[in-house]
Amino acid sequence: MRLLVVAVGQRVPDWAQAAWDDYAKRFPPELRLELKAVKTEPRASKTLPTLLAAERERIEAAIPRGARIVALDERGTALTTMALAAKLKDWQLENDTVALAIGGPDGLDPAFRQAAHERIRLSDLTLPHAMVRVLLAEQLYRAWSINAGHPYHRE
Repeated sequence: MRLLVVAVGQRVPDWAQAAWDDYAKRFPPELRLELKAVKTEPRASKTLPTLLAAERERIEAAIPRGARIVALDERGTALTTMALAAKLKDWQLENDTVALAIGGPDGLDPAFRQAAHERIRLSDLTLPHAMVRVLLAEQLYRAWSINAGHPYHRE
């Protein structure tokens, strides 16, 4: 199975890239974590709907046909770590690829959010985009470790 994180924004600080790489390499071969960064639409003199639509097109182009789409959204369902582990188990049974979409500075296009199979929220806090990538990678790894009986997660 493939967990594909599609994130708007191509530049992240070195610490965030190092943390992402560290978590991504921990996953077993049968559950790959991959990142596809797409370009942020330039903000100069464009309307918000135009910006979001352009980023939506880039996100959709990065997602393989047939993938389950999960939008990360502040209005999405809040999950505990154990609930995410259960969701990951279900995803593994039902899908070859799950695409988790992280929007740009202005979030995700409303039509994309609505069309997604699921909408989840990582936190009630506003987080920097680089931090979201790392937090998502860590929580997905933790969810896998719970399901695998791996000692990474301790209650």
